[in-house]
Amino acid sequence: MTTTPMSNGRTAATDRRRQRVQDAITAAVRAGTPLTVSAIAHAAQVDRTFLYRHPDLLENLHTTSRTARATPDAASAATAASLQADLANANARASRLSTRVQQLENRLSQHLGQQAWHESGLGARTDIAELQATITRLEEREIELVHQLDDRQAELEAARAANRELTRALNQRG
Repeated sequence: MTTTPMSNGRTAATDRRRQRVQDAITAAVRAGTPLTVSAIAHAAQVDRTFLYRHPDLLENLHTTSRTARATPDAASAATAASLQADLANANARASRLSTRVQQLENRLSQHLGQQAWHESGLGARTDIAELQATITRLEEREIELVHQLDDRQAELEAARAANRELTRALNQRG
């Protein structure tokens, strides 16, 4: 098989990428970061398909991942404890939020119920001062109308009396 400068260049580029993947796996183990195909491909600046096209690199990644999980060190033990504390805090927060949501649902339900009751016309009006003012205006109007009626009654009586006198005077003349 003959080699050309182009194939030599591709082989060299592949070797450089393979070395970057190996370095990324080593750095991830030291840093305690996730050993996933995506994370390693991103760290090595290669495409994920590069790892799948090179089964030996993929196997190395999986083996290293299993080994790293099987031998927890002090950092991962502390991480496990912090994760348990985070989980307990998250559960407490979820419980508080659930209680708050229930309180808000109850308040909304009461408000919507009062609004529906008010709009239906079945409930008592809540603005008592406005109702008192309306009653006062109506009572004043009633008094005015009674006075007007009394005045009209007096005028009617006077007109009837004048009509009777005129009728008498006409009857006496005639």
